[in-house]
Amino acid sequence: MAEIAQKDSTLENRGREEDAGAVFVLEAKGEWWHAGFHLTTAIVGPTILTLPYAFRGLGWGPGFFCLTVMGVVTFYSYYLMSLVLDHCEKSGRRHIRFRELAADILEENFFMVLFSTAYLIITMLNIIRVRLDGLKLMHERSGWMFYFVIFIQTAINTGIGIGAILLAGECLQIMYSELSPGGSLKLYHFIAMVTAVMTVLSQLPTFHSLRHINLGSLLLSFGYTFLVVGACIHAGNMKNAPPRDYSLETAEASRIFSAFTSISIIAAIFGNGILPEIQATLAPPATGKMAKGLVMCYSVIFVTFYSAAVSGYWVFGNKSNSNILKSLMPDEGPSLAPTWVLGLAVIFVLLQLFAIGLVYSQVAYEIMEKNSADVKQGMFSKRNLIPRIILRTLYMMFCGFFAAMLPFFGDINAVVGAVGFIPLDFILPMLLYNMTYKPPRSSFTYWINTSIMIVFTGAGLLGAFSSIRKLVHDAYKFKLFSDDVVD
Repeated sequence: MAEIAQKDSTLENRGREEDAGAVFVLEAKGEWWHAGFHLTTAIVGPTILTLPYAFRGLGWGPGFFCLTVMGVVTFYSYYLMSLVLDHCEKSGRRHIRFRELAADILEENFFMVLFSTAYLIITMLNIIRVRLDGLKLMHERSGWMFYFVIFIQTAINTGIGIGAILLAGECLQIMYSELSPGGSLKLYHFIAMVTAVMTVLSQLPTFHSLRHINLGSLLLSFGYTFLVVGACIHAGNMKNAPPRDYSLETAEASRIFSAFTSISIIAAIFGNGILPEIQATLAPPATGKMAKGLVMCYSVIFVTFYSAAVSGYWVFGNKSNSNILKSLMPDEGPSLAPTWVLGLAVIFVLLQLFAIGLVYSQVAYEIMEKNSADVKQGMFSKRNLIPRIILRTLYMMFCGFFAAMLPFFGDINAVVGAVGFIPLDFILPMLLYNMTYKPPRSSFTYWINTSIMIVFTGAGLLGAFSSIRKLVHDAYKFKLFSDDVVD
């Protein structure tokens, strides 16, 4: 058995050396603090400005409870994932893609996964397992299944890329409307501008080459958070401060649906679907480095998430907008904070959105280069440079087109949280850990992991139902190529 495992590992390493997506895009040269920069960019983004809106559906007590539980569980989940990755690396199977990791661990335990719960079957297996399926499945099944797997694998990350372009375009529109009220430019014009910039930045060849950009992203998250918190404190202490009402919806059914929609939003905010790909950028041996990167990332999360949630909900209560900047700059009446503060915050958000879009596009790029580049020639050779420019440009144009066509960020964010991030971040890592380390069924770890899977399976089901219900309810607001982002 040991000889077979060693042979498989040798073949895997040899295959990876010939894999341009692995050698070029997922270049393994980083240190643990670089992983911390990448993780922070992947999690701490302008979506934290929706936290007051999430509290609006929960209230103070449940809001704090859900935010804290989500934070603890996701840290624990990502830590377990890092242990699983370390375990595989020590056994000679370093996984650099989420789909490879899941295939390695789940493929031989397929029936165990099938019988876990109905939701795990429907959601996790049909969405995540296919999204994360490995090279064996792709080699064993040809034709349409190959393209189906690639499409599912990149769906969530492409959605985030589209959202980043959409929100960046909205930031430009906000600045334009302040400088030129009644101007002729529309939202899709600004989305086109953002797409052009993203196309240029997308030519940075490797994930590792984003480390300095992602350090800047970390600093920007502090910058706009502190500016928004200061603006909220200023607004709350004005003589004409907005009236504060923290009451929830009166109808019990609506209150329950709003609560689970808020839970889905918080899950999406904590979501991170590219941890193995971030681990791949670390110089081997990677063991222990992801844990340090997680501590850095969650230190930033603690400061930014709580301050944004508390200050925004304190001022606006159940009138909180899905973007707290919009609450501070109402359509009617003057801004509730100094213009320069809000303008600087918008600029910081805009700049960070470029980094977020670049980080989440790496999965698409490594799939492209795996099939289009020649690892035997240089990264900047004409043979590899021309396809890279063409494919990445087309990808960014695709994201920009859909951002302009479907400006429905708020409702879609909740659906993605329930259907995508809850099973990906709150269920799958516990399952992978239990299958890898096989803790005794009588152990505390086993029951904690199983309890988390069961609880978040239920939360995911209810969150998906309530989020889709809200999406359908708000459908009348949706208009293709609208000039306003629908909350």
